[in-house]
Amino acid sequence: MALDLASIATSFGERLRHAGIAVTPERSSRFVASVAMVTPTTIEQLYWIAKVVFLTDRDQTPIFDRIFAWVFRGIMDLTDASVPHPVDEPNASGPTPTSERGPEGGRERPPSGPRGTSATPGEASDESRDDPSVLAAASIEERINERDFSMLTPQELALIQHLVEKLPVIPPPRTGRRTRRSSAGREWDVRATLRRAHRTGGDPVHRVMREKTLKPRRIVLIADVSGSMEPYARVYLHLMRGAVRALHAECFVFATHLTRMTTALDVAQADVAYRKAAEAATDWSGGTRIGRALHDFLDRFGRRGMARGAVVVIVSDGWEVDDPSVIGTAMERLSRLAHHVIWVNPRKAADGYSPLVGGMAAALPYVGTFVSGHSLAALEDVMAAIHAAGHRSVSRAVDAA
Repeated sequence: MALDLASIATSFGERLRHAGIAVTPERSSRFVASVAMVTPTTIEQLYWIAKVVFLTDRDQTPIFDRIFAWVFRGIMDLTDASVPHPVDEPNASGPTPTSERGPEGGRERPPSGPRGTSATPGEASDESRDDPSVLAAASIEERINERDFSMLTPQELALIQHLVEKLPVIPPPRTGRRTRRSSAGREWDVRATLRRAHRTGGDPVHRVMREKTLKPRRIVLIADVSGSMEPYARVYLHLMRGAVRALHAECFVFATHLTRMTTALDVAQADVAYRKAAEAATDWSGGTRIGRALHDFLDRFGRRGMARGAVVVIVSDGWEVDDPSVIGTAMERLSRLAHHVIWVNPRKAADGYSPLVGGMAAALPYVGTFVSGHSLAALEDVMAAIHAAGHRSVSRAVDAA
């Protein structure tokens, strides 16, 4: 019989709590929501989701691994309520450090230390209030949310892949050329009104009105995959694939030369898409020629229509090996074609950062929105900037003049 996901999470959380890991109902519900959002297809993916949600300390890993294997790797059946907790099994790998036996040697009683107390509000003991791991330690999920992409482990990067791909990239609307019938419209549909007047003896009693239609603006993403941007490029490749699949966005990467990634990323299987992307980008982790890549984009794609009226998102730290003035010239051309230019620079999040020199200084006068996008939380600013790009970028060089 198929089990409900909520009952599985509750039973799993109860066993973790009996083993000495502080699990709250809120964490169990967060685990259910994470599984529903990520939809893992393997036990390993489910393992990392559960580990991110439930654990708050590295020392809890051995206990968690044993409980997870006991529950999810086919060792126990959650439908059997008589199944004891794994910490009670004589074959368990020794007693847990956060539990103790009763005087009769019977069932374990809950530990009394700060790590064994319940984290449910209103049930914490005085010792738990003094424990810094209970008071101030952020969950692993929260640390991933705020941590710079360059500081994440390969396992953590794999965990956020599905989250980044499903980020809601909402393009701003634009006014279409066509109109549609609407009672709230301001344009008079003369032809339809005259046709309807035949029903009233030629008298146009009922006027038919029309209004402009709205369409989403084209999104163009151009990401720097040079050596200095390699930790961030892999994350933004996930974002590109999600935008291509959901919005039919256009995507490019560059290091020493420009490569179009739209066709490679528009594949249902993620591993196949990324393998094709790796084969296409032969200059991955190479040098950086931003100006040359932007000029190449404008000559081959931009001025032919791809950049006209589009929201162009450039992801780069602005480090240029060529003359920075080449970037300035390319950005000036791009600002005339694009509706709005967004520049994402992960270095912007560093303390004391100021784009005063190099390629970033040459590009900034033609940028409409400048954000960092260095972490999972900062990606929300990127999504908000794309959605809010309803107004055309105004060249800052004109304002300075």
